Amino acid sequence: MNDFPDPDFDPRLLAEDVPGDNAPALSVSELSGALKRMVEGNFSHVRLRGEISGYKRAASGHAYLALKDDKAVIDAIIWKGQASQIPFVPEDGIEVIATGRLTTYPGRSKYQIVIERLELAGAGALMMLLEKLKAKLGAEGLFDPARKMPLPYLPQVIGVVTSPTGAVIRDILHRLADRCPTRVIVWPVIVQGQGSDAQIAAAVNGFSAMAAGGPVPRPDLVIVARGGGSIEDLWSFNEEVVVRAVADCTIPVISAVGHETDTTLCDYAADVRAPTPTAAAEIAVPVRADLIAHLGEQGLRMARCAHRYRERGAEQLKALARHLPKPAQLLDPQRQRTDDLGERLRRGLGHRLSEARGELAGASGALRPGLLSNRLVRDRERVERLWRVAASLNPSNVLKRGYAMVEKRGGGVITSAAQARAAIALTLRFEDGAVDARLERSSGKPYTDVKGDQPTLL
Repeated sequence: MNDFPDPDFDPRLLAEDVPGDNAPALSVSELSGALKRMVEGNFSHVRLRGEISGYKRAASGHAYLALKDDKAVIDAIIWKGQASQIPFVPEDGIEVIATGRLTTYPGRSKYQIVIERLELAGAGALMMLLEKLKAKLGAEGLFDPARKMPLPYLPQVIGVVTSPTGAVIRDILHRLADRCPTRVIVWPVIVQGQGSDAQIAAAVNGFSAMAAGGPVPRPDLVIVARGGGSIEDLWSFNEEVVVRAVADCTIPVISAVGHETDTTLCDYAADVRAPTPTAAAEIAVPVRADLIAHLGEQGLRMARCAHRYRERGAEQLKALARHLPKPAQLLDPQRQRTDDLGERLRRGLGHRLSEARGELAGASGALRPGLLSNRLVRDRERVERLWRVAASLNPSNVLKRGYAMVEKRGGGVITSAAQARAAIALTLRFEDGAVDARLERSSGKPYTDVKGDQPTLL
């Protein structure tokens, strides 16, 4: 900095136009606009190599980031339309090549690159991205062997996720037909390029969500298959959405992506990895002829085992039978006991019969005619005495001697004066008939039950 004043410098309080001055005063907007036109005119198409830093996706869908190397940093923006078409998920630390145009942002006096296409800067950057995603998903347990399901031995229905026009599906169908004809349901997808990862994940999730017994049969096994290619061609099977779909599938999954030397994250998440699509078909089903032969051999072995078991059982039965007594030896004591009981029964019946005869003889001695006649005379005399007593108590005999029986008019015998005063209307019963009567007072009026009156019978 020069500390000595310029003798030609003439400081003024007010700005004035100086004749011959070719630097007129510009407004900030004019200068910003001029810079914008110059930058965009000279750098309308650039390809920039750098490392991603500070990547973030705004709620509007636009992406903001910076590209840097060891000496400089430049801001970058990716508009929503282009951001959704990036074939990978940008992350900090990944080296990329950005294609776009430079522009300025007058609101902050800075320049930036508007990215139209973003690509990984070589296989090294791609492998670094792959390793980071593998470590992330592995830490979540998506590749844990404990999550893997066993394959069904003989699946009735196999679902295949692949391109419907490629050689892969033909190889799988041909191999299945050779080994063991099985029903196959193909879910057609594109297996590389923009949107392929979403289609593959949707197909795997679709098979997993099928209900048993629906109009389309639910597969017992799913094969995710693609032919060989470069790491870029197979990249869809490394995408997180595909790996999660395979890991979360409720149906056992065989991953058959690429050739034997190709490995994707889909292989780690699947229940079984096949080196090729053809090998996946061989793993999925057994050979029908071998299966038939195996079943026949097992049937023969079972028949031989059953025959040996029967023979061994017969031998054991014979050995045990030799230690058993003869049937006659078992029955002889019982026969003897039966004879003994029969003899005892005959003797018992004879003895009881003799006792019964003695009892009958004793009872018949008491039934002599003379004894019966005497008892009959005594009983007749007793009956006659009882009959004379009953005759003496008969009311009719009393009436013959001049007595009368007083009854109520409606019935019932009167035995006292109080009962007669209460009844008033009476019936007098004599030996030869009955007469009605009424109690009256001595004045001739009907008798009323007044204390001191005497009943008068008329």
